[in-house]
Amino acid sequence: MIKFIFKWLFRLAALALLLAVVLLLSYNAILRVYLERQIRARTGMDAEIGRFSLGLTEPTMTIQNFRLYNPPAFAGTPFLDIREIHVEYDPAALARHELHITLMRFNLGEIDIVKNQAGQTNIFSLGLAVPPKKTGGKAGASFTKQTGLEFKGIDVLNVSIGTAKYIDLNNQRNNRSQVIGIQNCVLKNVKSPADLGGLAAFIALRSGDFFTSLQGRKNSGPGILNLLAQ
Repeated sequence: MIKFIFKWLFRLAALALLLAVVLLLSYNAILRVYLERQIRARTGMDAEIGRFSLGLTEPTMTIQNFRLYNPPAFAGTPFLDIREIHVEYDPAALARHELHITLMRFNLGEIDIVKNQAGQTNIFSLGLAVPPKKTGGKAGASFTKQTGLEFKGIDVLNVSIGTAKYIDLNNQRNNRSQVIGIQNCVLKNVKSPADLGGLAAFIALRSGDFFTSLQGRKNSGPGILNLLAQ
């Protein structure tokens, strides 16, 4: 009887070990699916993540080939195509409930500004437009409230931006495309949105009249630059 019990204990231990190995090999895939579902639940937009990697032995996180799609009101058209988000963070700061990013690479392949047949534009209807500036640390307080972490800044931010498109679902003759073509623009010590003002100016320079030409259209593109500058 004792021999029988030990045999089954050994089998159960082997099964537990096998499950642990499978979990270690597939935990990134599980997290990837979880993130896709959370984005859908919180935004109402479908998301596809090509690859997700959370370091077990190194404080790193990498997302590759992340695609976000507009909700049905905008015909489910593409919204963002992000080639890479790579983050390296300070684990000691995280233990203190602080977010201190030592390096972040952000590679935006394409952003699509979509105007639907009702005359609504996605970046405004989806709540991405920036409200007028307010004094005080409201943005930092909001981040802390939502995440439980105090944002301490990004030591090095490396940004690449590919193409911006304007898509009018009601009149395709208004469609436009602009290659921004920013590669590895490095900003240091980013602690607030105001520190992105130089990047916003660079985008405006590289985009020519793309955003300014949309300025006369209701709910259109300049909100993107405000999003970076404010």
